[in-house]
Amino acid sequence: MTTTEPAVKAKQSLAARLAARAGGGVLRVFLLLVALFWLMPTIGLLFSSLRDSTDISASGWWQVFTAPAQLTTENYSRLLDNDVITNSLFSTILITVPATLLVVVIGSLAGYAFAWMDFPGRDWWFLVVVGLLVVPVQVALVPVSRLFGAVGIFETTFGVILFHVAFGLPFAIFLLRNFFAEIPRELLEAARLDGAGEIRLFTRVVMPLGGPAIASLGIFQFLWVWNDMLVALVFADSKNPPITVALQQQVRQFGNNVDVLAPGAFVSMVIPLVVFFAFQRQFVTGVMAGAVK
Repeated sequence: MTTTEPAVKAKQSLAARLAARAGGGVLRVFLLLVALFWLMPTIGLLFSSLRDSTDISASGWWQVFTAPAQLTTENYSRLLDNDVITNSLFSTILITVPATLLVVVIGSLAGYAFAWMDFPGRDWWFLVVVGLLVVPVQVALVPVSRLFGAVGIFETTFGVILFHVAFGLPFAIFLLRNFFAEIPRELLEAARLDGAGEIRLFTRVVMPLGGPAIASLGIFQFLWVWNDMLVALVFADSKNPPITVALQQQVRQFGNNVDVLAPGAFVSMVIPLVVFFAFQRQFVTGVMAGAVK
């Protein structure tokens, strides 16, 4: 019995050393390689956007490492001179920002109401919200198109915003209601004893505590609306479409217009990345808080 104990300890120590080594430098190198592989399309698109259309047709983007003289900013100058792309960027911002803000504001108010306010049929209404989560966007395209056409908002910016808000609210309400419900009841009761009404309670107590979850929701909604193509293709104005539809139209009309498509696609991709990294701290905090709770 005594002779086997050192061997077991030796095996355990060896396994522990291997686990510690795998969790250290080896794992970091592996994650770095995965990150570089995941970023490869982005890097390729960046270098392609900095190459002339002739060079793009002749060779792959990796040739810039052996011939850096190919790099030029002329494609971005042409992009700024392309009214279709620049107007589509402005149209995308005009759709994405209101759709994100409205979902965050309305979802926060509704989430607080479902979590801490008593009203008739509260649980049944929340079940309806949960049921709306499983409704696919494709099912509503035809009936909503007819409805928007009847009220005169089909192919308008307001119609696209309204559609995104309607389909973004169920997830927003579900997420924020569950997050707000984890706030200690004693904290809210103490604020009520100090004379705080529902509005002050929401703005002074719930909103600061729910900041990470609200930031996470805002990032998700912004990315979804910005990168959407299906809803924009159906409901947006065909004469002034968002960037996703504008790039698709460039492919259909000008098949070899790579010098506009490459920088346009990169700009369309960079803006969501900037938004994500700008709120990265709040996003990680919100995700971790939800995981702990």
